[in-house]
Amino acid sequence: MGHDHSRPATAAPPRVRRVLIATVVPLFLVTLVAALVLWPRDTPSVGGGEDAARYHGTVARVVTEPCPPAPETPEGTTEGPCGTVTVTVDTGPDAGQRVETALPTGPGAPAVEVGDEIVLVVLTDPADPTVSSYSIAAHQRGQPLIWLALAFAVAIVAFGRWRGLAALGGLVASFAILLTFVLPGISAGQAPLPVAVTGAALIMFVVLYLTHGVTAQTSVAVLGTLASLVLTGILGSLATAFTHLTGYGSEDATTLSMFQADVDLHGLLLAGIIIGSLGVLDDVTVTQAATVTELARANPDLTRLQLYRAATRVGRAHIASTVNTIVLAYAGASLPLLLLLTADTRGISEIVTSEFLAQEIVRSIVATLGLIAAVPITTGLAALVTTAGRNRPPARRPPRPAGDPDEALAALSSPRAATTGAPDAAPATGRPGNTDSSW
Repeated sequence: MGHDHSRPATAAPPRVRRVLIATVVPLFLVTLVAALVLWPRDTPSVGGGEDAARYHGTVARVVTEPCPPAPETPEGTTEGPCGTVTVTVDTGPDAGQRVETALPTGPGAPAVEVGDEIVLVVLTDPADPTVSSYSIAAHQRGQPLIWLALAFAVAIVAFGRWRGLAALGGLVASFAILLTFVLPGISAGQAPLPVAVTGAALIMFVVLYLTHGVTAQTSVAVLGTLASLVLTGILGSLATAFTHLTGYGSEDATTLSMFQADVDLHGLLLAGIIIGSLGVLDDVTVTQAATVTELARANPDLTRLQLYRAATRVGRAHIASTVNTIVLAYAGASLPLLLLLTADTRGISEIVTSEFLAQEIVRSIVATLGLIAAVPITTGLAALVTTAGRNRPPARRPPRPAGDPDEALAALSSPRAATTGAPDAAPATGRPGNTDSSW
């Protein structure tokens, strides 16, 4: 999460460090206390009965044949393909044996070939529980996913080196917090919004400090991210209430309500907005804090207001591209929904104002507003921290003249000679625009 803007950071003055510690540490402690209070202790088990047993197998033979005529349409045939598959069972009580099963058919059915590693399910005949048969459920995806994850990790470490390794650690920590706190907490019936805000704050503290180091610049990014997260939560609550969203805008939400009736789907929608905004927020806040730091390092004479204005111009360019990224990310995740809308016969106004599309619009708008607010908040904090306790750099000393020390001392104490019309006069040693008095 977030870009790497690393370079050895200039140490902040002691007074600035004390102020940052006095601000960040209490916020971190509050986050820990909230996590302990909201931590799930009795997570209910969800299920609609016993799952069918699943075993691994390898396709040994595939035989295709013409499909028989469908009973309802004698002139036609059933949807293909039709035939049998011989599978060598790799795990389970029948390991090492070969079994035959029908070719999988229907929407989303896996297309199998000889040598494919597949997942078998055991189906029991309801009329006679002693009779069971194997059916192909899906391809085994464990090994391909492991290779992809390894390639992902190697690429990050090879390019980012130690910082890339820290980023991987942050990614692992993010998923650990999501899987052990956020999701179980919501499943246990906790209010989704405080759980999401607390989980996002935990992720932010761990990831930002682990990836970017414990510096004043990182602390500024943490404060800017936390303020923007809270603002995003408030805006999300107001926007969903204003548009009367219920959270039942997707088939997944409706299915979840059937298995877990006590889950607050409206709060779950807000939680999704918070978690989804975090990844982009920390990118913007780290970028703005680093921009202010680099500008101050490049030109120490910039005032606090000049630093703010210059870094804000960078932030505007960043936001302009990030807004498009957010909208396209939501659109890409909702392509089946968008295709379904194109086939809808209702008017465009009815489609846009429907629950399932309105919640995506609200999600994008709220995330963007929180992102826009992150720029002035973080830039202002960074400008304050960067310029706090800063002393004006001392004037550059002229080179000590060679020769008699008394002559050199007299030359330094005498008025500076004009450079025009005096070929032997020493050139001015001050920087252009320097208004400091002469030595």
